[in-house]
Amino acid sequence: MSKKIDSARKALNKALKKHAAVVGASAVSLKKSQRAASAVHAAAVKYAAAVEAKTGLPSPFGEVLNPGLDTTTLASLSAERDAIAAPQKK
Repeated sequence: MSKKIDSARKALNKALKKHAAVVGASAVSLKKSQRAASAVHAAAVKYAAAVEAKTGLPSPFGEVLNPGLDTTTLASLSAERDAIAAPQKK
């Protein structure tokens, strides 16, 4: 196994364990759970990047890391946003 992939996997595993401990407690702190969720997301992104760099394969997390709209819709919305933000010509 690649050292980078193994390191990223260990970091993801650590982040998941911490998240499970935070959200599995009897009283769940919103801030702690948000920080733990953010750490899981960041670790998953790093793991996916390490896998892609080594193998060229897409993220094993698919929709989890990039949820929501398809690329065509996102491009359309981005173009519309940019057109609105651009200074209006008189």
